[in-house]
Amino acid sequence: MTGVNITIHHAFLPHTDPEAALGFYRDMLGFEVRADNGYEDMRWITVGPAGQPGTSIVLHPPAADPGVTDAERRTIVELITKGAYTAITLATHDLDGLFDRLQAAGAEVVQEPIDQDYGIRDCAFRDPAGNLVRITGSPG
Repeated sequence: MTGVNITIHHAFLPHTDPEAALGFYRDMLGFEVRADNGYEDMRWITVGPAGQPGTSIVLHPPAADPGVTDAERRTIVELITKGAYTAITLATHDLDGLFDRLQAAGAEVVQEPIDQDYGIRDCAFRDPAGNLVRITGSPG
């Protein structure tokens, strides 16, 4: 199929603490808060990079589906906390500068910037919920 323009509009990551998630995505990464919606004791927070209104991350309560049992919800939260549930990869023109800024702000470092054998330079952090956030250097 040719001529089809497909973009990624929303990616979803669970959060276990909305304020901590805002501290990481808004305050550390510098993302804009585009929406902050609550229902009962849950919050869905949409964030995204400035100047890219068509690309967003929705930070959502884990296992908010009413069909999920309490035992399943606990298992999901355990997997999130271990960093084994989901991940996202971001890209920046200044990998080392962003790494230094996130590390200085107290983000949990998983991997310092390194040149990978497969041709990229990247680093990795965990957000406050435990999600793996890998950051790749992109050509400037």
